[in-house]
Order: sequence, then structure tokens, then C-alpha cells
Amino acid sequence: MIRVLFVCHGNICRSTMAEFVFKDMVKKAGMVDSFFIESAATSREEIGNDTDPRTKRKLDQHGIPYTKRRARQITADDYDNYDLIIAMDDSNIRDMARIIGEDTEGKVFRMMHFAGSERDVADPWYTGNFDVTYDDVIEGCDGLLKYLREKRLSR
Repeated sequence: MIRVLFVCHGNICRSTMAEFVFKDMVKKAGMVDSFFIESAATSREEIGNDTDPRTKRKLDQHGIPYTKRRARQITADDYDNYDLIIAMDDSNIRDMARIIGEDTEGKVFRMMHFAGSERDVADPWYTGNFDVTYDDVIEGCDGLLKYLREKRLSR
């Protein structure tokens, strides 16, 4: 089983969108039993809050299912418990390092790395543009799934 943790600042917009989009992609690929997928925050600002309603609306527009959840902060134990930790931007990576320490096993990636880019996933909390964020998340998750399929096939 491949354990994937998506991380953003508050765990109510980008990382939850990525969590539910990737779960949907994995389900459609018939690979649900091969993955454990969650999301977390680098900050404590939104702890306990559900997914942002604007993220839910965007997921609804695309027929992507989601469940009620509570934002949580990444922990040092998460580094040991996940195979991949996917950050939405550079500041997430910096903030995670203070919590999980050095990435000695090469588990931490930027989401858009899997789309062949080093740009950040647009943060809709500040821009209000959930369309751009959704496009970034789709592109990143699609690339991530392709990467994991290739990695798995090359074993």
C-alpha cells in the first residue's frame, strides 16, 4: 500500500482538494486497495475545521466525492507513516521541515513537480480563484498517479 499525505498551510483548501481529487482518480483507476490518502496542514490556524465550502463547490462542479473531515496539523510521526508527502508550495516545505525534520528518505515533493513544473499550486485562500487551483491540482495528481504507476511497474 502506498501512503500519500497532501499538505498545505491550513488543510481546508488545496490539500483537501488534492486528497479528494486523488482519491477519485485512484478509484477510477481501480486502485483503491493500493493507496491510503490523507491531507494535513503546516499551521494550526484551521485545526478541527471542515473543508472550505468553496473547495466543496468546486469538487461538486466536477462530480468529485468528498467526506466531512477535520483539518489537522502534520506531525513528526507522519514522516514515518507516509511514503510520499506532497506539499502545495515552497513555504509548506519550509514549515514542514520545522515539524518533521530533514527529509532524509526523499519523501517530500512539491505537487507541481509531478506535472513537470516547479511552480506552486495557486492558493485560493488569497486569490479566491478556485478554478486555477483545481486545474493545478488535477495536473499535479494526474502526474503523481502516472509517476506511481511507472515506479510500481519498474520494480
